[in-house]
Parts: sequence; C-alpha cells; structure tokens
Amino acid sequence: MKQQILIIGAGFGGVWSALSAARLLDKHDRNDVEITVLAPQAELRIRPRFYEPNVHNMKAPLNDLFDAVGVKFVQGSAEVIDEKNKQVGYTKVTGEQGQLSYDRLVLAAGSHLMRPPVEGLDHAFDVDTIESATRLEAHIHALKDVPTSAARNTVVVAGGGFTGIETATEMPARLRAVLGDNADIRVIVVDLAPQIAATLGDGIRPSIIEASEHLGIEWIVGTSVASIDAGGVTLASGQRIESSTVIWTVGFRASPLTEQVQGTRDRQGRLHVDQNLKVRGHADVYATGDVAYAATDELGNFAAMSCQHAICLGRHAGNNVAAELLGVEPIAYSQPKYVTCLDLGAWGAVFTEGWDRQVKLVKHEAKELKTQINSVWIYPPAADRAAALAAADPLIPVA
Repeated sequence: MKQQILIIGAGFGGVWSALSAARLLDKHDRNDVEITVLAPQAELRIRPRFYEPNVHNMKAPLNDLFDAVGVKFVQGSAEVIDEKNKQVGYTKVTGEQGQLSYDRLVLAAGSHLMRPPVEGLDHAFDVDTIESATRLEAHIHALKDVPTSAARNTVVVAGGGFTGIETATEMPARLRAVLGDNADIRVIVVDLAPQIAATLGDGIRPSIIEASEHLGIEWIVGTSVASIDAGGVTLASGQRIESSTVIWTVGFRASPLTEQVQGTRDRQGRLHVDQNLKVRGHADVYATGDVAYAATDELGNFAAMSCQHAICLGRHAGNNVAAELLGVEPIAYSQPKYVTCLDLGAWGAVFTEGWDRQVKLVKHEAKELKTQINSVWIYPPAADRAAALAAADPLIPVA
C-alpha cells in the first residue's frame, strides 16, 4: 500500500507543496508515495489581485497541472483533523461526508479576513475571496444606475495596511470607468494608526502619501470605523461619512483548522513550526503558507501572510514531507531576502528591499515590475511535467 501525503488547501502554499513533493519523488524515482490535495476547487485563486477589476479572471486551473505531475485532487472542504487516527474528515460538494487517511499531513489552509463585532459590518464589502470581490465589482458597476449623491460617489476603505492601500489607490480609476471621468468622487481611507501607512514604515510612506495626493485619496488616521449602515459609516471619533460603498480590509487570521492541531500559535493563529516546517510537538503534521509561523532567517524575522513567502514555504514543506517518508535529508526553510511591491493605482507603484523597506523603484518602473509579478510570476507553471517539477525546487529564490 502506498504511503499517503495529504495536503489541505490549493492556495500558494498548497500548490507548491504538492509540486515540490512530486519533484522529490520523481528525483528518487519513487512511486510508492501518493500525494493528494484536498480543496474546494481545483484552481489557484490569485488572491493578491482581488483588489483589481475583472476579478472573476483571477484564478488558474490546476487539474491539468496536477495530472502532469501525478498529484491526485479531491474536491471538498476539510472539516475535522483526527491526528490519532491520521484522518481528515471533509464535506464534498454534494454535501456528503468523506474521509481521507494520511501518513503525513501538510496544512496549507490559508487565512481569512477578520470580522470583529463591528455594528453593521454585514453592510461592508471586502476583497478577501473571489466571491466577495465579485460582489463588490457588481456593486460598483451598478452605481451608474443610482442617482448622483455624495454617498454614491464616496468609497470608504477601512484599514490602511497593504490590502487597504492597494484597494483604495485602484478605486478612483474603477469608479471613473463607471461614473465618468468628470464624476466628483471621494475615496477615504480610515486607519487607527496615528499616521499614514504606519505599519509599512518611514521609507515607503512618502511614496504612499504622494500617490494619495495625486489620486485625491483622503486619509483619516487615529480613529476607526465604529459602525456601518446602508448609508455610510460612523467613526469612533463621532464623525459621520455618507457612503454607499464601504470596504473592510482590517486584519487577517489563519484558517480555523489550525485550532484542531495542538501547538503554540502566534496572535494571528499561525502554528509555530521548526526549520523543516513541521509543527512543533508533532511527528506527522507540517504547516505552510499563511498557517505557518516560520522564521525566515536568524535575525528574528518571520514569514508574512503573503504569496511571496507562501510559494517558498510550500516548496520547502512539500520537499521536506516527502524527504521524511523517503528517508533523505530535508532542506531547512530559509528566505532571508524580503521585498515589497505595493501597487498605487494610476500613480504607479513602489518597490522596496529588506525588512526596513529601502525604496529601490517608484512610479512607472515599479509599476512594470508589479504588473510582471501579478500577471506572470505568482501564477503556477504550465502543465508540463519537467518544467513544473523544475520550478518546484526549494532552492529557487522567490524574491
């Protein structure tokens, strides 16, 4: 009977785990280990692009790729991790219940937008999933059929982090494409931090401020959204903003499946892993992507919830889980180089290097790089066995 590697999730961490495990099995000419990916869809959803228009296109099919490298795909949603019996219970698309057994488990279930108990949060939109981002896109297109008003023409983005900034800076072009070039639009970012882009650092802030001014984006800092209703938002400061479009981008948390695995977690719910990405205290469970709290270097830096880190984490997790079953040496995860490429709408973009975010490119040059990243680099390889397996080498630098 074949040994079983079960990977939960078909995001960046899951896809690259599967490809990397298949690569190592191929390298050692082994066919006694089966790799299975369990996920709701056989597609990689390109989440970093969900702030853009035409979001329904932001996905890449995986069936042909998995077939090419010998990975089995099971469609369903993981519900229960039974470590004692080494099984995962899942719900099929038909609603029926299923069970999958494993010898080694790779948890790559991703993360989700946090939804705190803010009054009226159900009135807000978000760009966390294709479904929710598509709902926002349909809403924006429908604004043209609504009588002109301050509320119709105003978008409030709650949260001034990476997602909030990219969403806000793209919004003027998206609104004018629907309402016309002469529409009197407002885009307002509300952030609790005391200054613009506080979490991103001093080096990158001037570019964000310049882009915001160029695009006419307003920032309200030092406060938060206290409540939302059909007509707008009320801030904690008491200020009222009339808006038909409120977009929530505040905070992300690891999949709740992590709570079924005993272990230490960080404040975002990510499981602490060792240098080989095995969950600390567990013999058979690995974590990767947004569910893994993994040291990227020896300087105290840890992987962020980003595709940049998830791709490399996946390559290492897949390699190492297969290496353990094959009895060969694993490759310790290391990703010392860190970059940021922040899209800033029609103004351009900003590209930085290092955890201190030293600015290297701005405006048009950075935008060209961002476009390359978003349209080519973060997509899975073609369904060619040799090329796909070569691309899964954990020693390939991501950034």
